[in-house]
Amino acid sequence: MSNGVSHAQSVEEVLKAFHTDLDKGLSDPEVKARTAAYGKNELQEKEKPSFFALLMRQFANFLVIILIIAAAVSLALGEWIDAVAILVIVVLNAVVGVVQESKAEEALAALKKMSAPNAQVIRDGRQVSVPSAELVPGDVVMLEAGNYVPADMRLVETVNLKVEEASLTGESVPAEKEATALLGEDVPLGDRTNSAFMSTLISYGRGKGVVTGTGMSTEIGRIAEMLQSYEEQATPLQVKLNELARWLGIACLVICGFIFAYGLVRSTTLSDIFNKGFMAYLMAEKETIVELFMAAVSLAIAAVPEGLPAVVTICLAIGMQRMIRRNALIRKLPAVETLGCATVICTDKTGTLTQNEMTVVQGWSDGKLFHLTGQGYNPTGDFSSQERPLNAESDPSVSALLHGGLLCSDAKLEEFNEDGVRGWRIVGDPTEGALVVAAAKAGYWREATEELMPRVMEIPFDSDRKRMTTVHEWRNGAGKSPIFGDKNILAFVKGAPDIILKLADTIVSDGKAVPLTDQKRKEILSVNHDMAGQALRVLGIACRSMSTVPEGQGFETVETRLTFVGLMAMIDPARPEARAAVAVARKAGLRTVMITGDHKDTAVAIAGKIGLLTPDGIVLTGEELDRMSDEELASKIDRLNACCRVSPQHKTRIVDAFKAKGHVAAMTGDGVNDAPALKRANIGVAMGITGTDVTKQTADMVLTDDNFASIVSAIAEGRVIYSNIRKFVFYLISCNIGEIFIIFFAMLLGLPMPLRPVQLLVLNLVTDGAPALALGLEKGEPDLMDQPPRSTKEPVINSDMAFSAIVQAVVMTALVLGAFSIALGRYPGNLAHAQTIAFATLSMSELIRAFTARSQYHSVFSLGFFSNKTMNWATAGSAALVLVILYVPFVQPIFNTVSLGFDDWLFMLPFIFGDSIAAELTKIYLRRRVAKRRAALAAT
Repeated sequence: MSNGVSHAQSVEEVLKAFHTDLDKGLSDPEVKARTAAYGKNELQEKEKPSFFALLMRQFANFLVIILIIAAAVSLALGEWIDAVAILVIVVLNAVVGVVQESKAEEALAALKKMSAPNAQVIRDGRQVSVPSAELVPGDVVMLEAGNYVPADMRLVETVNLKVEEASLTGESVPAEKEATALLGEDVPLGDRTNSAFMSTLISYGRGKGVVTGTGMSTEIGRIAEMLQSYEEQATPLQVKLNELARWLGIACLVICGFIFAYGLVRSTTLSDIFNKGFMAYLMAEKETIVELFMAAVSLAIAAVPEGLPAVVTICLAIGMQRMIRRNALIRKLPAVETLGCATVICTDKTGTLTQNEMTVVQGWSDGKLFHLTGQGYNPTGDFSSQERPLNAESDPSVSALLHGGLLCSDAKLEEFNEDGVRGWRIVGDPTEGALVVAAAKAGYWREATEELMPRVMEIPFDSDRKRMTTVHEWRNGAGKSPIFGDKNILAFVKGAPDIILKLADTIVSDGKAVPLTDQKRKEILSVNHDMAGQALRVLGIACRSMSTVPEGQGFETVETRLTFVGLMAMIDPARPEARAAVAVARKAGLRTVMITGDHKDTAVAIAGKIGLLTPDGIVLTGEELDRMSDEELASKIDRLNACCRVSPQHKTRIVDAFKAKGHVAAMTGDGVNDAPALKRANIGVAMGITGTDVTKQTADMVLTDDNFASIVSAIAEGRVIYSNIRKFVFYLISCNIGEIFIIFFAMLLGLPMPLRPVQLLVLNLVTDGAPALALGLEKGEPDLMDQPPRSTKEPVINSDMAFSAIVQAVVMTALVLGAFSIALGRYPGNLAHAQTIAFATLSMSELIRAFTARSQYHSVFSLGFFSNKTMNWATAGSAALVLVILYVPFVQPIFNTVSLGFDDWLFMLPFIFGDSIAAELTKIYLRRRVAKRRAALAAT
């Protein structure tokens, strides 16, 4: 029944459209009929995949499929040790994947928790409390401060009603509501002052509304629908690793098939098959065929990096722990590497770039402008002759201004001590809280001040009057100022400056009240205009002394013949570290775009202070976005600095536009309104302090300190982690290519098999795996954040890495086969001894070369050969395991090894160190090549 335009209709039109009565509400039969027609007022969840479906999804990976086939073939050939080891890896990787995915879709449950449990509704002429799930379109609902709005509704009555809509619209202050406001159909969500929305919080006043939308037809329901419509997207690393696995698998199958066919052709002819018959041939050549199968399996094991899935998962998990130290909690492991290729950060303003606390930053009184900063009141910047430092104790006009802001407000400062953290927090309206904090910083506290000047009367804020008044009685005359006169009753009025000025006929000057001239009014309005131009929220404060407390609550008797005291201007200020973080991001090739629900003036002011605005940049509003086609937005997206007054749909459009241009977008947010964009982005970042459960459950990463600087730090850490992932992938792949070449060329050269399948498996899982894991703990190269983000099209193994891998694989092959051939000559008829020498040469060579793999370009000596302590322990442990395999008697039969003598090790030394020397020489060539590329790029 929701018509979607109730905010553009009058109260009478809404009542008629929903067939309801303001006084009687709906009847019980009508409620039942509408429940049957529109369903319950709750969010609907799509069916989740079963555990079995999640498990099967883990095996839909080319690399995993090849591993399973290799295990099956190994088992069929009696190599059960190989088969069991491979299957254990596959199962462990699948379990980790299921656990991760089972936690991924909890956002809707968090949305449901935000719904109001009960609602006060008028039915059959009586006000009753019903579960909010039972509300239907047309219900008349009563709203009170402290309660959640139970459904979307058109307001029909409001009394000083303010609704906290930050979670939905991004507004940093409560929205003032007015039932009588008539709006256009295209008014943005944040400006619909005559409407209230499900799951927002009523912070002040009371009201009444007609339900216009329930369940999935509400604004929050649309967000839930958007969340469920977006499918999880593979990260750049997942895509590249899948591509790598596919090519490895194809290469593995081709090489295995070639070797098997080559072996058959080499050992027999077609005439032999025809002469003997196919079955007789198979029986006669059974031993040869089994040997060729074993060779093919050996190649498969050599080609497939069995440890890669496990090492990637473990490395990401370790990176996640390192992220926590940078105030970033990773909810989804792949997000760690996605950070490393981020090119744009779409960030919320409130609480992320700003301090999420309205703060008085300027004041004006007695013709002078002053600045309020830090923990006390100290001068900032170079003041002109019209500015001065603030000294509340010695300046009666400033003291009066602070007293007025403190007493004419309802907010309080509350001390807290939670989890060992002590501090103060504001209870009440954020704007009034800023006034109370400003007074407290000057030493004026509410409790002590109200003891001297207790409130005896108040006239609440009214959106029509745009002001609030409190009346106080002096006690014992303590603290009286000439400004206030010698009467015992004092009223303070605060509100819109232009309104307060109209009610004043005197102004504070030199510690006393003097007539307010037209010239002085123009001066004050000019100051107000300048402050507003800086996106400051400005309040005027005035006072009036009286002999007695006025009778009744009529404001006409109090709010006249006022003495204008001054102006106080506030803003949610930028975080001090935000500007430096934006600069670091820009140097690293990262664009920062502010997306906020606030007004354009505020957005531009904050963006300017933190260095977001660029010479050719643009700032768009949600209304301007609505008028743009996707093509127009795409043409301007690379110049976008900020976007304000936006809806959830706008945020997703912005993210989609960046992604369409090839960007990897990180999106931050804290409210329900941010959740769809967070899910749509390549990486969603939620605020840990101010963020709702919805955003935290939707996001890939949660900032524990809500700080933009932590995002940049997390991106730096993400680059380190991705760089480390590439290092160990390069290390594993180069080792595996070398192993393939060793087996392949040994067969082509007519040599016996230099390595047995079980030995290859030990190399891949342990001897290679442990150093590869240690590579994942590198601290990162010093120039990592001076480089632009990597392209998502760049493969995990880029051209430089591929060149290095081929060089090292060729050198490794030559060295191992050289050592193997020499061993065959030294120990004729003892294949096990020669295979043991080949195994020892290859394993020790790979362990030493792991140190050179710590950087693609930097020499291991410039990094510090032993600076990675984990690498030291990993290589030492792997070397010890190799020695166990070589020398422990009951282990030797399993791995077909024999004990090696001192002379064996002595002759193997050049073959062991040769590959590492080749790796360092290759780096010298690559550094020169990179320098030439950068010089050519700089020249263009």
